[in-house]
Amino acid sequence: MTNTPLAFNGPLDCPYEGQEMLYIPRFNRGTGFTMAERQEFGIVGYLPAALQTLENQTERAYDQYCSLKRPLEQNTFLMSLKVQNEILYFRLLQDHLKEMFSVIYTPTESEAIEQYSRLFRRPEGCFLSINHPENIENSLRAWGTERDIDYIIVSDGEEILGIGDQGAGAIGISNAKAVLMTLCAGVNPERCIPVALDVGTNNEALLADELYLGNRFSRVRGERYDAFVAKFVNAVKKLFPRAVLHFEDFGLSNARRLLDIYRPKLACFNDDVQGTGAVTLGALLAAVKVLGTSMDKIRFIIFGAGTAGTGIADQIKAYLIAEGVPDQQIIDHIWLVDKPGLLMKSMSDSLTPAQRPYAATDAEWDGIDTTSLLAIVRKIKPNALIGCSTKPKAFTQDVLREMAKHVDRPIVFPLSNPTRLHEATPTEILEATDGRALVATGSPFEPVQGRVIAENNNCFVYPGIGLGSILCRADHVTDKMIAAVVNKLAALAPSARDPDAPLLPDVADIREISAQIATAVVLQALEDGTAQIEKLEKGVRVPRDFEGCLTWVKAQMWEPLYRPLRRVAQV
Repeated sequence: MTNTPLAFNGPLDCPYEGQEMLYIPRFNRGTGFTMAERQEFGIVGYLPAALQTLENQTERAYDQYCSLKRPLEQNTFLMSLKVQNEILYFRLLQDHLKEMFSVIYTPTESEAIEQYSRLFRRPEGCFLSINHPENIENSLRAWGTERDIDYIIVSDGEEILGIGDQGAGAIGISNAKAVLMTLCAGVNPERCIPVALDVGTNNEALLADELYLGNRFSRVRGERYDAFVAKFVNAVKKLFPRAVLHFEDFGLSNARRLLDIYRPKLACFNDDVQGTGAVTLGALLAAVKVLGTSMDKIRFIIFGAGTAGTGIADQIKAYLIAEGVPDQQIIDHIWLVDKPGLLMKSMSDSLTPAQRPYAATDAEWDGIDTTSLLAIVRKIKPNALIGCSTKPKAFTQDVLREMAKHVDRPIVFPLSNPTRLHEATPTEILEATDGRALVATGSPFEPVQGRVIAENNNCFVYPGIGLGSILCRADHVTDKMIAAVVNKLAALAPSARDPDAPLLPDVADIREISAQIATAVVLQALEDGTAQIEKLEKGVRVPRDFEGCLTWVKAQMWEPLYRPLRRVAQV
């Protein structure tokens, strides 16, 4: 099988003309059309006389962006730009990525998704309703053939960015993740499909809102839900057999279960399980290197045992198993705390399959208040405290000080999103630990005491996993591929060179990071035999050395540039 590059450098075929052309964001370039293009496509009279470059347009768009003071207004402006001129939108973001990242993703995107039905202007993405499963295949087919699509992001909207059930607002997170696939990993936006599975919502505020755009009934569960998802996945396999399927923000009862069902059947992964686990493990490995110890010596408390928390536990376990650590020794070093407190074996009937392996033995906790995080920390004396609870201020000063009594450099990761749901702020953590803590957060924070705070963002891993899997046409996303990602991310941490530097790279370097992550994925997939591409066109082999493969990966990455337009007849 040959590989079709993601980044095309030749002319862009355009079957449209006149005013119609200006309403299609893929082809519209406003004042950026050359005079020859204006004449060829019959748009001379629709545009001002000035001929401007993409750089001119980006400067104007940035001035407009800066005139807006509220992040949600800036988010809305950017979404409006996206449906006008796709190239200009991505160029603006690429030029100002670090500044705009928190506006297009967490925490501002959470607010935009909460307001999805009220901010609605123009539909983007593929909407599939559980009331009409017969429409799934035709709805997906409208996006192109198997040679047109590389990546599909799907969400049912049950657990979005720490704000819970958002129903049809699921399309907002699918779109946001698709945008990051392009910005971070250079995946052509035309080759991605954002999908929302509308299976109802349990959000009473949405159901009571006359402007809500989704199905107005409680979430469907059980056999009907499973049949709907199965029909969707089977349609993806049939229509886009080479595409990677990305599950996003499914609820606790479905996220891991669906991953376990479909992972053996096609190239798919769940960002909340594997992505969160991988980026957190990468940061933990970087922290362990700073401590000068090894992962098998670390005692972990994971506060919040939902999809993300159990995903992190599983990534730690998988890594240590690969390192030859006995299974029981691993279990003995990981404790999960959730709404009932410390998860215990006596709770077995109420625990999820993902939680059950980590349940603590009841007899070891006699006489201790297992609903108190302080009491739990006092007994375990953890090296690492990881928050995935969406319970703000749960890491109190007493908890942090207790932790700092027993370990020289506590590892504290408050990862809940958005920012208002963080278990503690970096300032609070560093004050309680006399500046000794190693910190990573789920959302961006300003430097504290001159220290840059690592942002434990999934964007450091999932775009690279996706790009690498696309380029090698992986038929599965394996544990070894994820492990290769973790090791590469840890090696790229600034703290690997300076122990006082952040545990993760800077978002400003995300395209380089994603290229390196993708390269690690490609090489591991080739080694595993999961890659379906051995040779490129003209019989040239995919480079097997890292630098050679990295050069090849970067050459495939899409850039927001105006390509020459070539007029073709409409089909």
